[in-house]
Amino acid sequence: MEKRKTPRSLVWVVTIFVIFVSVACIDDKCSACNAIAEELELGLSKEKPRNHLDMRHRLDSKGQRRGKLIDYRVSELRVVELLDGLCEKMQDYTLEKLDSTRREWIKVDDWDNLTIDKQEARAYSKDISSYCGRLLEETEDELAELIKKGSVRTGEVSKVLCQDLSKHCSETSNSHLPEYEDDEESDGDL
Repeated sequence: MEKRKTPRSLVWVVTIFVIFVSVACIDDKCSACNAIAEELELGLSKEKPRNHLDMRHRLDSKGQRRGKLIDYRVSELRVVELLDGLCEKMQDYTLEKLDSTRREWIKVDDWDNLTIDKQEARAYSKDISSYCGRLLEETEDELAELIKKGSVRTGEVSKVLCQDLSKHCSETSNSHLPEYEDDEESDGDL
């Protein structure tokens, strides 16, 4: 009989921990979105000028190349290169407690030099990476179109992604501070 209580109590403790971590993260959608926008903005700023994409691979009967010449800035390839691996990069982020009511997502340069609990920090990094996947799944089509149109520029990524597309931040909130919501419809994730 004692053996049955141990696994159940362990499951109970784990369940409480998962609920605690989920509840702690629910209110951080704006801050998490801003961290993702910051990483995307970093990708935009590191872009090197590229030539047009030459899709003229066919030759006609006269030996002339046929096909399209596509401007890289409006290409699907550019969107893929910007968004591919973005959520994996978010695993370098964790949640830092600023004070008793505020938290902020920070990029970790050296996990060995962290002063906070490393296991908890790693759990947060997985949370933001998962959140990033859900965020991109929800906004990818619109975001891709805006990138191709040139509407997503350095300095405006947070507004476009977090206010306009995902609505995780209100227009009146400061882009660097998390917006805390009492969202009863929340499914428990970021």
